Amino acid sequence: MSNSIGIQILDKIRKAKRGSLFFTEDFSLYGNHDALRKALERLVKSGEIERVAQGIYVRPVIDNYIGKVLPGIEDIAVAIAKRDRATVVPTGSYAMYKMGLTTQVPLNIVFYSDTSARKIKIGKQTITFKKASSKNLAFVGEISTLAIQALRTIGKDQATAEEIKQIKNILKNENPKHLQHDLQLAPVWIRELMATDE
Repeated sequence: MSNSIGIQILDKIRKAKRGSLFFTEDFSLYGNHDALRKALERLVKSGEIERVAQGIYVRPVIDNYIGKVLPGIEDIAVAIAKRDRATVVPTGSYAMYKMGLTTQVPLNIVFYSDTSARKIKIGKQTITFKKASSKNLAFVGEISTLAIQALRTIGKDQATAEEIKQIKNILKNENPKHLQHDLQLAPVWIRELMATDE
């Protein structure tokens, strides 16, 4: 019985693109939680799939030069948010990294979220979902959201001329309507900083 569960799981995973993430509950039609867990453990031991975190699995991409390529922490965070139908907003040093304001990949990436607060360990890294107000989740522009969160992290009157220039250059790629919408939600000092021309 459990062997057939493993075959069904593997069949489903193989039909998806390599690098796709799967959660234990994606296979709930094939058996109960214990049977699924055992079947997934066997598939991990056989090398068919990799366990990236508790209850999260992947059939890794195989690169000709470096071998197995596992999903990045951001891909995992996005997959979790999608599964939970959650709205998430990158914050802190992660927003700064995404904006190119730091080259240091943060070990702990933090998202504002409309789901319950929790932490998920991925190897040496941690994904933290912080429960946030609806205002903090109302941004619509991907770039302007990152810019606002990065500036919040840097702090009022703390951004260097170089950082401001970098942010403004990237913001040129934002949809003007999205930018205008998001500026209305930003603190006044960020609004003034992002709205003023060079």
